[in-house]
Amino acid sequence: MIVLTIDQRGSTYADDRVPEVLAELADLTRGRDGVVVRFERTVGDEVQGILAAGRAGAQLAVDLTLHLLRDQGWSVGIGVGQVEGPLPAVSREARGFAFYRARDAVERAKTRGRGTSVAVEGPPPGAADLVTADAQAPRSGTAEPGASAEPSRPDLAAEVEALLRLLAAIRARRTPQGWEVADTLASLADKPGRQRIVAQSLHVSEQAVSQRVRAALWQEEEAVRPVVVRLLAELSGSVGPEPAGVAEPAEAAKAAGPAVRSTKKRAKS
Repeated sequence: MIVLTIDQRGSTYADDRVPEVLAELADLTRGRDGVVVRFERTVGDEVQGILAAGRAGAQLAVDLTLHLLRDQGWSVGIGVGQVEGPLPAVSREARGFAFYRARDAVERAKTRGRGTSVAVEGPPPGAADLVTADAQAPRSGTAEPGASAEPSRPDLAAEVEALLRLLAAIRARRTPQGWEVADTLASLADKPGRQRIVAQSLHVSEQAVSQRVRAALWQEEEAVRPVVVRLLAELSGSVGPEPAGVAEPAEAAKAAGPAVRSTKKRAKS
């Protein structure tokens, strides 16, 4: 599973922004698949939530992380690993390796500069393969003649972190005019003529929109985001099955709302 631990930067000398960010996260996750346990304050100025393994949770994790980094007032730690079941109604009562990894990740993220303060921790590369291989290995423990060691597996957590930091750095350098175009494009369906619609909406020329798109590296960001989601989904899917009772049909989850999903599952167990 995927755990997001979010810590307010410079909170010692600033107002408590946790209520504000919780409202934002509730709005951003409303009606979307991937939330397992909603975001809540854990302790002090820290917020935490649990997202599902797989594409829906990974997509949500990437979207929320980039949204928070744009604000430049938060450090984000993403932890991927197993979570003990049954899941509680609030994340601070849950246990599992994903939480330890999210804790290590957010501590590393705090050492990074504003706008790029994100870190990702997951199981060691190839850990899931080693468990599977151990379960299927002959009891004799003797290797076949001529057998060679498997090539090392990629460190997916490091790859996800590197790409997220790259995207965050691009976004941190985007001008207000660039954000104006990027936000307007993001609100429109992906179809021909979008830039013309943006130009009309912003009362500028299509040439000006094209120049802003290039300067903002918006198309490059749009091309990289699916890659990050795919890698994070692959990483989260490699750590074993989710705790019993977590999965829920998408339509029922949307109708119930993310705030009550885990509570309903506990009642069934």
